[in-house]
Amino acid sequence: MQNRIAEKFCELAEKGESALICYVVAGYPDPETSKQVINALVNGGADIIEVGIPFSDPIADGPTIQAASNAALRKGMTPNKALHVVRSVRKQHPNLPLLAMTYSNILVRAGMKKFMSNAKHCGLDGFILPDMPVEEADIYLLTASKLNLATVFLVSPNTSEARLREIVARTTGFLYVVSVYGITGARSSFQKYTLDTIRTVKQVAGAKVPVAVGFGISRPAHAKNMIAAGAEAIIVGSAVINKISEGSGKKMLNDLQNFARSMKKACKNE
Repeated sequence: MQNRIAEKFCELAEKGESALICYVVAGYPDPETSKQVINALVNGGADIIEVGIPFSDPIADGPTIQAASNAALRKGMTPNKALHVVRSVRKQHPNLPLLAMTYSNILVRAGMKKFMSNAKHCGLDGFILPDMPVEEADIYLLTASKLNLATVFLVSPNTSEARLREIVARTTGFLYVVSVYGITGARSSFQKYTLDTIRTVKQVAGAKVPVAVGFGISRPAHAKNMIAAGAEAIIVGSAVINKISEGSGKKMLNDLQNFARSMKKACKNE
């Protein structure tokens, strides 16, 4: 049985489009506004939403997302409250693919099966756990499979081909290609190795799983370059958080919607 993520990629492939995946932090700048942020991004054309469940030690995140996560935690955001945000978004958007991006400790501490079951009940379609090694993921993968939840693994420019093949075999939903060496954060430009990585990963992934590229993408031109190299989705996180941090109220929401619209336009082969 396909879940919403697989269905969305099939639908976009038929239209010749790549997916726009946008990342938000649950509870940032506050729970109610974080729901409005998701609405603005969806209205602007976002195809899939990643909901960040704040964690105290987010090893893969740069300063922008770390600051947003810390702000949400200071205001009392918890994993269960983050799932309440998801539940509320699901009611408004029955067909929107929703993933949680968080860290393994959140699931382990709550009880992996219990937390994943609760997440499914709240309307989540999958998880991205940057610190979950594929070699230690058996219980996670088995639980996700039973619940029809996607398990998105990350690969980077220095992932060996043997390891890449192992990760492709165990990834569902999409494969998350880290575009650069290092942590998340909006960038002004990318080097040739990023595009080479996308081409290599796409060759290995083939038709098994769509390839999505994230970390640093903040402009339509970035998106076009990644898609030209073979990406079937682009992931935008820090650039979204920056716009939330820099603005407020209706203007901020309008700016986000327009930003999503400009990024989605780059995902269409026009």
